[in-house]
Amino acid sequence: MQFPAAQIALLVNGKIEGDGTVTVDSFGKIEEAGEGQLSFFANPKYEEYLYSTKASVIIISEGFELKHPVKATLIRVPDAYSAFATLLSKYQEIKQQSLAGIQQPVYIAPTASYGEQVFIGAFAYLGGQVKVGNQTKIYPNVYLGDNVVVGDNCVLHPGVKIYNDCVIGNNVIIHGGTIIGSDGFGFAPQADGSFKKVPQIGNVVVEDNVEIGSNTTIDRATIGSTIIKSGAKLDNLIQVAHNVEIGHSTVIAAQAGISGSTKIGNGVMIGGQAGIVGHIHLGDGAKVNAQSGVSKSIDPGKAVTGSPAYDYTAALRSQAVSRKLPDLEKKIKELEALVKQLMTEKTSS
Repeated sequence: MQFPAAQIALLVNGKIEGDGTVTVDSFGKIEEAGEGQLSFFANPKYEEYLYSTKASVIIISEGFELKHPVKATLIRVPDAYSAFATLLSKYQEIKQQSLAGIQQPVYIAPTASYGEQVFIGAFAYLGGQVKVGNQTKIYPNVYLGDNVVVGDNCVLHPGVKIYNDCVIGNNVIIHGGTIIGSDGFGFAPQADGSFKKVPQIGNVVVEDNVEIGSNTTIDRATIGSTIIKSGAKLDNLIQVAHNVEIGHSTVIAAQAGISGSTKIGNGVMIGGQAGIVGHIHLGDGAKVNAQSGVSKSIDPGKAVTGSPAYDYTAALRSQAVSRKLPDLEKKIKELEALVKQLMTEKTSS
């Protein structure tokens, strides 16, 4: 499909500079894009490509001043990166609209139900009392256990597994290989040194507008619900344990692990490979640096780093001091020598 620059500008509320009739049919990085492609410029490090690119249309921030002429048609917007993301979302929606109907073979329990304009791919399994909303896309090899609810406009990519009784809201994207609702890690120590499994009878609730990356696992609650609140974004390969709560618009990078019953506030940012112990609270707006080990609750708005994690600013000061230790050691030795010399002179006098 081809789209004229003028139509693209309407979609992103942008202003045209150049030929508004020029058309594009695909996207490209500014350093690689060719004729007929649309690109964007947001990072000043790539400015040199702005003047040499062969892209036909470029989305650019309205405040950026050109140093040289540009051949491409420009679309000026307040935030080039955000506008480009909007366009990619529209493009993806158009592609997904072509997916409709039910492929074969699938298993859909007689008591399961689904809404209008859904897509259910081959080898999908919908258990008893499953409910799927309108315009939801279920790719091949997805498993929905008994009593699972999936809302409207969701996308469940290949191999997603959602165990019994879990609830997925509207506009949720779950990437391939993710498992939601597997048993929490609950075992009671016994007198003979063995461990007895504690039944996990709760569920997982994923609210609206959440995105969950590939091969992430979210365990069901022992009792009650493990909750991922609206707008949260989880990367690939994340472990969320039983009875965890993740707040609104919180973002968590890959390979992070969150232990049971920890409560994470709204707007929290957690870096990759961070580990968080159980039964603590991370306040709204807290920031956890990558590879940090969090063993205590964090106050709202506070940033921590290290293992065990502590105040980010204090950690930077400590690192600065540690880099100077060789020089400090040298100065101490010089002072010791000077003191020894002064003591010798005093004794001899």
